[in-house]
Amino acid sequence: MSVKVALVSLGCEKNLVDSERMLHKLRTHGYELVTEFGDSDVAVVNTCGFIQSAKEEAIETILEIGALKKEGQVKKLILTGCLTERYKEEAASEFPEADAIVGIGDNKDIVDILDKVLAGERWVHFAPKSDVELSGGRIISTLPFFSYLKISEGCSNCCTYCAIPMIRGKYRSVPMEDVLSEANWLCENGVTELNIIAQDTTRYGEDLYGENKLCELLHKLCEIPALKWLRVLYCYPERITDELIDTLANEPKIVKYLDMPIQHCNDEILQRMNRPSTKAKLLDVIGRLRAKMPDIVLRTTLIAGFPGETEAQFTELCEFVNEVKFTRLGCFAYSQEDGTKAAEMPDQLDDETKQNRADILMEHQMEIAAAYNEAQLGTEKTAVVEGFDKWAECYFGRTAADAPDIDGKVFFTSENPLQIGDYVQIRITDVMDYDLLGEVIA
Repeated sequence: MSVKVALVSLGCEKNLVDSERMLHKLRTHGYELVTEFGDSDVAVVNTCGFIQSAKEEAIETILEIGALKKEGQVKKLILTGCLTERYKEEAASEFPEADAIVGIGDNKDIVDILDKVLAGERWVHFAPKSDVELSGGRIISTLPFFSYLKISEGCSNCCTYCAIPMIRGKYRSVPMEDVLSEANWLCENGVTELNIIAQDTTRYGEDLYGENKLCELLHKLCEIPALKWLRVLYCYPERITDELIDTLANEPKIVKYLDMPIQHCNDEILQRMNRPSTKAKLLDVIGRLRAKMPDIVLRTTLIAGFPGETEAQFTELCEFVNEVKFTRLGCFAYSQEDGTKAAEMPDQLDDETKQNRADILMEHQMEIAAAYNEAQLGTEKTAVVEGFDKWAECYFGRTAADAPDIDGKVFFTSENPLQIGDYVQIRITDVMDYDLLGEVIA
């Protein structure tokens, strides 16, 4: 009888790619993959340890599976990912229910680890971060028409609030030939939308080739015949060059959408965050992007309540958001993370103040998003079908203005049956909060 394995991937899509590589190894070596822990012999949790809320989710998941193990529904539990990598010393003692606790550099050896625990061994090991697998086979766990393409590992930016360099190590680009090989394989297996991810996509290639290679990579990806949409996420604003803007504007397969996390606009706070931008530089790059692509969808993320943030600096951020009018925006209350420089800064704000400021920023953004959606009424757009809502009796999907998992949806009717992954032309007829309503046109 085959051993059944269930894996849960927590946190970001970069973690998801790691999970897909582990799933491929497990299936290739004869393990049966199942989706429910209650149906599994072995549970694998690929944890996130980025901020406090992510750590809490990981711990809750581990405890939940630990309870199933006590009841005999799960025989073995393996923990990996950012939480275990970040808290090596504590993990082995804090999670006695786990049969294996390993770091991100051990993911490539998931089959050997599983074999060890099935043989009755408790395995605790943390391979060097440099051992993280940068390419290899994957099992696509998203909807079959889209996937994430991770072009680097780690980060060398060292923002004072961020634990990623401690967890994932320095920035390492995936060799271009490996990126292109994986992209071609994905598109040969039904993927028509690729979403480029990294901690900082705009640094791609500098460590390997001595110069930035993002634009060259994007041009080569656009040559893949089956590819329809290419989306670029996580661009540092100070690294957005005129060459990159021209590439985004002129390559028809690249959707006019850019994820550009800025975190704040106040010069003093940006400096204390160790972010090289200034408000003037942010306004300049946004202006250059919109000059070349007037309809570009700009997405950003902000941190509210950074240590020492004054009322005046927070007001400045609110005014900046209202002035720039990002199409998409997310805001996090600052999380005081162990081991980061910001955690040791004076003038830490209380949780209530931080969350209140984050909520206020999102209220501003709701008005901006509502106005943007109202402006879409009557327009025609291409949408990709993600499924059928039997309760609403209509299809749903995304336009090019919506990244998977983080942005809104479009719900639409069609006189003809559609399949997941179909690209259709729709007319927008109504709005519903962050979502759009429409109908398929000929």
